[in-house]
Amino acid sequence: MTDNPVFRPAPRPSDAAMAARLERLERDYRGARRLSTILIVGVAVLLGLAVALVALSGSYGLPGTVADVVAARQFVLRGGDGKIRGIWGTETDGTLRLVLQDRSSKPRVKLNLLNDGASGLTFSDSAGRPRAVFAVLPDHSSSVVLADESGRTRMVLGISPEGGATLVFADRSGATRAGLGVDRAGGGTFTLLDRTGREPATPDPVPAQRDTSGIPQVGRSP
Repeated sequence: MTDNPVFRPAPRPSDAAMAARLERLERDYRGARRLSTILIVGVAVLLGLAVALVALSGSYGLPGTVADVVAARQFVLRGGDGKIRGIWGTETDGTLRLVLQDRSSKPRVKLNLLNDGASGLTFSDSAGRPRAVFAVLPDHSSSVVLADESGRTRMVLGISPEGGATLVFADRSGATRAGLGVDRAGGGTFTLLDRTGREPATPDPVPAQRDTSGIPQVGRSP
């Protein structure tokens, strides 16, 4: 009955085979332990990041929250087509600038605050030429400048640091042709120039003469 191969007992593994199997099991155990250690460290890092993000969300904001402070050197606004429509930021020289652009990427509105304290607001046309400028300088003077379609200054309204007010008109070449002014003392001035840049000649008044009846007459010889 023992000769029947069905009931023949399985051969026992050798000591070398047992040792190899035990060594393989130990290697698998060490690998699993290293993997579990890495997973534990990774979970701890993720939990730390989550705690940090939750702590900062009150100040800098996360999706679904409102930030108290948003810090950046420049903000860029883009339209639905991806084109830049606005830029707000600081320059290397300390200038603070806000630029609004049209659909053709032409600057149309500029708001500047220079490092020396001067400020200005500029409106430009579709060609990018400034047409109206409002400026306040560090010496407390202010001015309003209007330009024509070529970008040439045609009118300037200004207030001097001493308190005088002036209004100047220019022709298409940029030459001053007329001006009004009031100085700090309240005195008024009026200037009118012709195309040659000279004041137009005015006829001298004819002195009034009296006839024998005592009635004043103009333009008569004595």
